[in-house]
Amino acid sequence: MLSLDHIAIATSDLTTGTVWAETAFGVPLEPGGTHAEMGTHNRLLSLGPEEYLEVIAIDPDGAAPGQPRWFDLDRFRGPTRPGAWIARVPDLDAAIAAAPDGIGVAWSLSRAGLRWRMAIPVDGRLPFDGLFPALIEWEGAAHPAPRLPDRGVRLTGLTLAHPQADALRAVLAPLFDDPRLEIVAEDSPYLGLRFDTARGPLDL
Repeated sequence: MLSLDHIAIATSDLTTGTVWAETAFGVPLEPGGTHAEMGTHNRLLSLGPEEYLEVIAIDPDGAAPGQPRWFDLDRFRGPTRPGAWIARVPDLDAAIAAAPDGIGVAWSLSRAGLRWRMAIPVDGRLPFDGLFPALIEWEGAAHPAPRLPDRGVRLTGLTLAHPQADALRAVLAPLFDDPRLEIVAEDSPYLGLRFDTARGPLDL
């Protein structure tokens, strides 16, 4: 089974994305770091003891990887917005075998005492137009969420809108059981998020 691990908010510039997120949530984001293997960097926000949010962008000082970056960031254009959701798995290889074609291949990654394996699509784009979750397996007990100050923000809704909603639902149903998830049919794919914040509900 998959468990929600974190949310990726994509942005073309990390400073711009951080200001956008801090304005939306009404709380500061925390320093994240760089992902040398992917040429990206991020800032973080706690969503509770086991979940978090990252604002992520291409690092202008980083080196490009030998393939497209994760979360389709190489083709990202437009305003800061939800980019992907990431699900935690106990066995990445088994999860890749059960996932749709195009989920990617396993990469071993590390940063600031954190070690993890992640399935990264070879073309940078996750199945179902980016709406199927990226898969991550943490190695060891270290995880970003407990390291972050709790600002009282919680994810309360995760909406996947796609023209092939029934197919997406059929693939996810045996893998992911979370009452926050809603899959709806729409002509244009999008990822919708709802949060509880100190200022009330927030929809992105």
